[in-house]
Amino acid sequence: MLALGKFHNLKVIGKTKMHLMLDDGADGVLIDQKFAPPKTEVGSYVQVFVYLDANRQRTVTTLKPKGQVGDYVALTVREVNQDGAFLDWGLKKDLFLPLPQQLFDTEVGDTVVVKIIHDLLSDRIAATELIDDDFSNETLTVKELEVVKAMVLRKTDLGYLCIINTKHLGLLHYNEVFKKLEIGEQFTAFVKKIKDDHKIDLMLGKPGYKRTETEADKIVNALEKANGFLPYHDKTDAETIYQVFGMSKKTFKMTIGMLYKNKQVRLAPDGIYRV
Repeated sequence: MLALGKFHNLKVIGKTKMHLMLDDGADGVLIDQKFAPPKTEVGSYVQVFVYLDANRQRTVTTLKPKGQVGDYVALTVREVNQDGAFLDWGLKKDLFLPLPQQLFDTEVGDTVVVKIIHDLLSDRIAATELIDDDFSNETLTVKELEVVKAMVLRKTDLGYLCIINTKHLGLLHYNEVFKKLEIGEQFTAFVKKIKDDHKIDLMLGKPGYKRTETEADKIVNALEKANGFLPYHDKTDAETIYQVFGMSKKTFKMTIGMLYKNKQVRLAPDGIYRV
């Protein structure tokens, strides 16, 4: 039996004017040709997703939801009732987030980070917010200054709690961020500090002068588009720098310092000039 909530590549074993017959290891399964890739022929393979239809029967679709069983995804709440919330995951039938699987009360329009699960008791695909225990900092696979992939899990009093490389949890402090991050937003960060209790502090971007190698291109390209002059300098406030260049003021100052040292720019009280 095909695994529920998973993608499968199935071989085409038959074809009519309207449908394709796919080999599911049993009696075969039909899909409408209009949902298959163009010019799909017998012997080729089609990727399908297995889910339950309105009658709770297993069926397949070539539509791709935003994740499969085991994935951590950020989804929008489309409906709420006394039993739970229904999340938009890219299929006609919404993904159910049962009330016991919620951390906080949800409202329509909220974004929540959930894990897609196969509820074996009810034999259905569902979602859960109770995922903190999936991530452990007991044995770390990262070190200080290492560049990582991060995803905002939720907001706390101190900052954004983030999933790191889908293995650990870390905190991005509000005073280290100069723009609003959204729940579920994914970004590149680096490990600023690992504390004695294995708690991890994050920072956006890449560490130290390694960061200036890529940030320098942003400033040079911006100068070219602005005919060689940008009205930003070391007195420009940090929020403006972040809005314009997507970097902290500290990184901005390091970067223009490197460009100045390389004689690529001239620094003046009113801004930066391209040499």
